[in-house]
Amino acid sequence: MPLLAALLIGMIFGSGIVLAGMANPAKVLNFFDIAGSWDPSLAFVMGGALAVTLIGYRFVLRRLRPAFDQGFHLPARAAIDRRLVGGSALLGIGWGIAGFCPGGAIPALGLLRPEPLLFVATLLAGMLAARQLKKR
Repeated sequence: MPLLAALLIGMIFGSGIVLAGMANPAKVLNFFDIAGSWDPSLAFVMGGALAVTLIGYRFVLRRLRPAFDQGFHLPARAAIDRRLVGGSALLGIGWGIAGFCPGGAIPALGLLRPEPLLFVATLLAGMLAARQLKKR
């Protein structure tokens, strides 16, 4: 049952990403092009996601535990440190250059285009490289 729930939630999330246009790099890059052909529509998508998250967390965290796990897995640290800022900057730079973020690239794999495949492959390579660097 937990795998079926994860599959359904992933399909809903991926469908929302595709419908919102966040799997389309051109739309994302136009959102970042404030001085040129700026497309503000993704700001509404992000604002809507933030509103749903704020409301949803208030309801979900009132429960004693999740439906399919023994407890909630929330970050233990709240500090803003160099690694958090650096990782956020890298995500933003990569998103601005490629027009993909992980949340948009993974559903875009279903479009069978080479761009999201290349992005996800380099994302995985970067994750492996970061893991190796962290071990040192």
